[in-house]
Amino acid sequence: MPLSPTASGGVRAAAAMTVLGCSTGATAGLTDYPLYGGQTLRYLLAAALLLPLARRGGPLRPRPSGGELARLALLAATGLFAFNVLLIQALRRTDPAAVGSVVGCTPLLLAVLGPLLARRRPQARLLAAAAVVVAGAAVTQGFGPGDPLGFLLALGTLACEAAFSLLAVDLLPRLGPVRVSAYTTALAVPMFGLTGLALQGGRMLRVPTAGEAAALLYLAILLTVVAFLLWYTALGRLGPERAGLFAGLIPVTAALSGAALGTGGLHPGELLGSALVGLGVCAGLTVRQQPSPDGPVAAEHKAAEAAQAPAAR
Repeated sequence: MPLSPTASGGVRAAAAMTVLGCSTGATAGLTDYPLYGGQTLRYLLAAALLLPLARRGGPLRPRPSGGELARLALLAATGLFAFNVLLIQALRRTDPAAVGSVVGCTPLLLAVLGPLLARRRPQARLLAAAAVVVAGAAVTQGFGPGDPLGFLLALGTLACEAAFSLLAVDLLPRLGPVRVSAYTTALAVPMFGLTGLALQGGRMLRVPTAGEAAALLYLAILLTVVAFLLWYTALGRLGPERAGLFAGLIPVTAALSGAALGTGGLHPGELLGSALVGLGVCAGLTVRQQPSPDGPVAAEHKAAEAAQAPAAR
């Protein structure tokens, strides 16, 4: 029996955020590698995998219009380029727990901005569910010391995290998750590469160690290719406000993966926070979304129903 759009979207969103949460170890393994060079290699490899995947049915059609191309470039500049740069800079000035607590507000931000951008009123039950998820993420992550500039950088990271989803919503019905992922990933390559050449010159690249190469492969293949496709598919089926609830899984899966790898241990606060995140996600998914008749979520639901027909396979 096929899953409903809500159930299949929830599974994909949870899987994407699990991959993202477990990426903390891989990211830590690249702290000594040049930032811009490492990100250039990451997105270059991801684009090399995604672009052929997007072309498997023939030429890249439909081609993005001028407006869509501008939105894709803005998505790459904020959700990929600025997000990674601001995150690294914030972590250099502020305790990771404090940064995680700020970025953990993503569900609440999407629950407010998602419907507003679609000219809908935010639903009170979804806002309440998002608040529970944010509280659980904060309890799981904990709070840490930091300076004012670090806090501002963390706020910028939060804004870029929200832009990664909000800017994609109107692109998904026509271009689809594969093309949106492929185009934005390809556009991010020159952004990181040219910035690295301008700031670091030939020092932006060096031969990675075995550990750094493994981290780059994880970030490129699992996080950028697999998680991007899972997340954008879930975003189209759930909408930004309900999909955003799953961002609360990031600190939970980071804590669980750390305990599984022996780099950290589970504490009562992390268990309590995990329970709160689960409660908020479940409560949010029970809220029936009210998309506009011709909105992107409605179009995605129609596409999902058509995909389940025998002729589509």
